[in-house]
Amino acid sequence: MSVKTKQFLRGFRNWRQLGTHLMAIALGAAIALSAFQVAPSNASPVNASPTVALQIPQSGRNFVTAAVNQVGPAVVRIDTERTVTRSLPDPFFDDPFFQRFFGDNFPQRFEQEQRQRGQGSGFIINRNGTLITNAHVVNRADRVTVTLKDGRQFQGQVLGTDDITDLALVQIQGAGGDLPAASLGDSEQVQVGDWAIAVGNPLGLDNTVTLGIISTLNRSSSEVGVPDKRLDFIQTDAAINPGNSGGPLLNEQGEVIGINTAIRANAMGIGFAIPINKAKSIAEQLARGEQVSHPYIGVQIANLTPQLAQENNSNPNAPFEVPEVTGVLVVRVMPNTPAAEAGLRRGDVITQINGTTVTTADQLQRIIDRSGVGKSLPITVRRGSQTLQLAVRTAQLSNTLPR
Repeated sequence: MSVKTKQFLRGFRNWRQLGTHLMAIALGAAIALSAFQVAPSNASPVNASPTVALQIPQSGRNFVTAAVNQVGPAVVRIDTERTVTRSLPDPFFDDPFFQRFFGDNFPQRFEQEQRQRGQGSGFIINRNGTLITNAHVVNRADRVTVTLKDGRQFQGQVLGTDDITDLALVQIQGAGGDLPAASLGDSEQVQVGDWAIAVGNPLGLDNTVTLGIISTLNRSSSEVGVPDKRLDFIQTDAAINPGNSGGPLLNEQGEVIGINTAIRANAMGIGFAIPINKAKSIAEQLARGEQVSHPYIGVQIANLTPQLAQENNSNPNAPFEVPEVTGVLVVRVMPNTPAAEAGLRRGDVITQINGTTVTTADQLQRIIDRSGVGKSLPITVRRGSQTLQLAVRTAQLSNTLPR
């Protein structure tokens, strides 16, 4: 018996303890082997092992490679420049001596021009070089430079932007008509749990690919924390960072299902994308030079339930009492808006609009969005103990108007 074996046996107080230890090892080995046992082809389904294997795409790890190889050449880096004029204090005239000497006859500030640079991503949607990106990537840019994956650089002309949906259309100049184009998918077919592949140039790192899944669908812009937008986002756990903005979000077939947007700097492990179906309709309007339709009525709203109403009404510091019903609470009515003209007031609760019962602010907003500009919408309102029938006519939302 070797020295190591004797040392091993001394670790056990008696032979019974050693036997128990060896039996445990044998049992563990048997269980491990059974996990890899393959049932015979004639085995009954009733007696088959209940173990369920993770279903991986047939192409295995290569489905990401295939998707990126398919779309990658159509993904571009966008570099922008713009001139910004800033008003700065003049150190010469800040000196008290010169202020006393010259008095108020000389300016205390001077104008200075500065060049600001930005970077983002985009993807080509046709062989003529039209591409989609985020509006915030190219807004107010004096110069747009588009760099393809193969290193070619072209100047880009911004055909149109829509700040409300954060989408922009750019035309590559002088590239000819044989550019690589991405295949656009159908975001209505996307389901929670589907694969999500984000492609772009985050943090200035070109041709970066990240992988995740679709976390949820129809995440409203108000939930995300960007109330100045009018969108329902695709949420993913694929990493999306500054520089990814405007790049494509792909499914496992390599089709574009969304446009990545880095809208939350503190969104750790969560990314958001604009559904491609929304982008298609916006891009068509921008290509025709049309103003994108965004109906609004001019209210700030919130969800209301009887419980929330009771809590509000029992609070002596509450700004106003509200009816204890389920509906959409009007928190504020903006002056000189369709809502003000229709007679809506702060504290009203909207329970129906255009014949549809509404229980959430997002539901009400979607109905308004789909209605069109200039549409008269009948609304049912609870005001105190009264039920009122009003009508509001939608108007076009601009970037400076309330929702």
